[in-house]
Amino acid sequence: MGSKIQNMVALAGNLVSRATAFAKLGYQYGGDRDIYQALGYKLDLDVDDFLTQYTRQDIAQAIINKPVGATWRGDLTILESNDDKETPLEKEWKVLNDALSLKTVFARLDRLTALGHYGVLFLGFNDAVNAANFIRPVVSGKRQLLYVKPLMEQSASIELWETDTNNERYGLPTVYQLTILQPGGGGSQIIRVHYSRILHVAGEELLENEIQGAPKLEVVFNRLKDLEKLVGGSAEMFWRGARPGYQGKVDPEYQMTPGTKDDLQDQIDEYENNLRRIMVNEGVSLESLAQQVSDPSNHVDVQIQMISAVTGIPKRILTGSERGELASSQDKDNWLDMIQTRREEYAEPRIVRPFVDICTSAGVLPAPKDVYSLQWSGLWEQSDKEKADVGKIRSEALKNYGASPTNQDIIPPSAFLKMMLNLNDDQIELIEQQQEQARLDEENDFEEFEEGEIIEEEEI
Repeated sequence: MGSKIQNMVALAGNLVSRATAFAKLGYQYGGDRDIYQALGYKLDLDVDDFLTQYTRQDIAQAIINKPVGATWRGDLTILESNDDKETPLEKEWKVLNDALSLKTVFARLDRLTALGHYGVLFLGFNDAVNAANFIRPVVSGKRQLLYVKPLMEQSASIELWETDTNNERYGLPTVYQLTILQPGGGGSQIIRVHYSRILHVAGEELLENEIQGAPKLEVVFNRLKDLEKLVGGSAEMFWRGARPGYQGKVDPEYQMTPGTKDDLQDQIDEYENNLRRIMVNEGVSLESLAQQVSDPSNHVDVQIQMISAVTGIPKRILTGSERGELASSQDKDNWLDMIQTRREEYAEPRIVRPFVDICTSAGVLPAPKDVYSLQWSGLWEQSDKEKADVGKIRSEALKNYGASPTNQDIIPPSAFLKMMLNLNDDQIELIEQQQEQARLDEENDFEEFEEGEIIEEEEI
């Protein structure tokens, strides 16, 4: 009992110290200047802030959706053997994947996890006859997985933790409290669920523990708010400043009567509300004021660069701007390297493999007989346009190479194909085989022609 109290006191002290540190964000000159307050930044952020930002702001969605979409694009299969014979695990994985659309579910789980400190996948095994059974461990045996439900942190609070220091799950959740929304706005259902029915996925950026990572939008939240100021402010600036205002100068010798004044005011109101384009008045000259509209693109670009730097998403890919879909080769290579790393170091070890482990333990999937691997769709596959462009460049290079016989003396054909056209060994071997076959066919044709000539001469 005493140790638990000490742990609680230590935890409380740790939370207080962190709160004190966060309270000092933006302070300068010993606290005389508070940058966060001056710039309108929110000090204490929670999951609601990130969810709202993701829901309402385009660039916030791009920060989360683009890496997730690229990570899970294409097919995802399990390979257990090198031969063409399909193993039981490979076969059952395809059946389960098709039945539950697992790759789509994993992508949803990935997005929900990025919005908070963690996300969970609730696995609906057929051993629970009602909601009250979810609190029990999964019954051993050959289970069936009926459904999977990805939930974000808000809908999956941790109710109990393992406190036994001799337990291999020390410091990990043991019971979750899930809020399941009913379809059609029918309210929600709160259930208590044992950890064996949960796949817990922490955010990508882990710090002190493996349960809670940093929300994806937390580090760029101030930049997102700055973008809202710049983009929204530029629209407001154009709305107010693009249409010039007017000032009226009354002739000193002109005496404006109340009726004339009221008539002029009516005309101004109609003009302002787009009901009139011409004003008729006397004794008053109207002069347009200078427009005050500036280009915000440079200021917006600074914010985008900062977001790109911390997220690792190239700016052109993040914004989808002018050349976003046709980004430079360096941008594309960096982006694909990032996605490949994300697959290998996050998606596979923290989502797919733990899911397979849970399913094999519950008998949903057969245990692997050998070490299995995950096969993802290729990231570097060229588009049709890229293939056409490469083909055109290679054709021109080959034409120039064959234009002069001396070129083959300088660079042998096989070296040219490999070094200049960037063909692999298999492609070069295929070309050489076809060349040899063409040479043999030509010799055969020539021999047949000679034989025909001899026969004709003998007949004559």
